[in-house]
Amino acid sequence: MPDSVRVSFAASAVADLEELLTYYEEQQIPAVGARLLGEIVGRIADLEIHPDLGRVVPEFGRENLRELIHPPFRIVYRHERSRVKIVRVWRSERLLRLPG
Repeated sequence: MPDSVRVSFAASAVADLEELLTYYEEQQIPAVGARLLGEIVGRIADLEIHPDLGRVVPEFGRENLRELIHPPFRIVYRHERSRVKIVRVWRSERLLRLPG
């Protein structure tokens, strides 16, 4: 069995997940938000054993910046040695931009 990596969340990813829940609460379908959140967290858990599971983010082409697609969301993460950091959880149609 492969060694597992530590998964952490950037503040931006936590805010994205909170916004997801808020959106579905405002739409008066909080169960949908809770279901999606559970599915996303399940996909992220897969990264503990398979950190290169996602594809390289096409906008950047950097090997360590990867994403999992969980329609309609992109789970964007950085993989560095024994660590994975979730940086964004965005709707799939959004393009990523580097700050600065």
